[in-house]
Amino acid sequence: MSETQTLRQWLLTDTPSSRRHAKLSALYQGWLSFRSNTMAMIGLWILILLVLVAFAAPLIAPHDPFVQSLGNRLAPLGTEDHVLGTDSLGRDILSRLIYGARITLYIVALVALIAPVAGLLVGTVAGYVGGWTDTVLMRITDIFLAFPRLVLALAFVAALGAGIENAVLAISLTAWPPYARIARAETLTIRSSDYISAIKLQGAGPLRIITKHIWPLCISSLIVRVTLDMAGIILAAAGLGFLGLGAQPPSPEWGAMISEGRRFILDHWWVATMPGLAIFTVSLAFNLLGDGLRDVLDPKAGE
Repeated sequence: MSETQTLRQWLLTDTPSSRRHAKLSALYQGWLSFRSNTMAMIGLWILILLVLVAFAAPLIAPHDPFVQSLGNRLAPLGTEDHVLGTDSLGRDILSRLIYGARITLYIVALVALIAPVAGLLVGTVAGYVGGWTDTVLMRITDIFLAFPRLVLALAFVAALGAGIENAVLAISLTAWPPYARIARAETLTIRSSDYISAIKLQGAGPLRIITKHIWPLCISSLIVRVTLDMAGIILAAAGLGFLGLGAQPPSPEWGAMISEGRRFILDHWWVATMPGLAIFTVSLAFNLLGDGLRDVLDPKAGE
């Protein structure tokens, strides 16, 4: 029997020998379940390709994304040295899309770090403490949820000023309430369980219970929600860029590229269409990945 087969049998055993063994076995079985979902794997590979393109941008971009060539402006698709054509300033669209992937990943990564953490903190504290603390925190959450996300982000950016960092902060401030709702619902279910009661009898305080025992049980639900929300976050960032409130020129942000290309949409459609297709593809990939993760991580999926 080969070493690979032995490792596979060890990971698929029904009787793990340790806690570490049980975790590795659960991860491997989850991966097998995820891998069987063709659409989820397509989404994963698209995102892996996006990451590779972003990191290797200086190596694979055919041109400098900032160099202008007014004598070659609005060149059509398939033009020599410009596969996807050029924009109104003669800049290579393919190169700008490749470098724009870095901005998209930057926005997604920062929002994914800020919003879920803030929502998890607010939701678990509200759900575990209860009383007036729960009432106050949830009413604040309701106020944020009462406004459309993009409208609220526009208000925050208008107050903070245009720029990619302010756009990320504005999107994060509008994205945390759903995570708080999910974390609170999970905490209300968990806090009255025998498991938590036993931990209290052992002398564990509220902070330890929340951070060591409630947070880990909320993570899977938040991961699924974050992945599914990435498409909306990308669209919100593109919307701010389209309105001139996100990444500022000459930054090759996809929303700003669409905004520039809208003036030529009838005669030179590719200027706006190419970044639009990039946004569509990445948003679709995140949705496919989120659906696959939900099937794996949601314990109620099989019911």
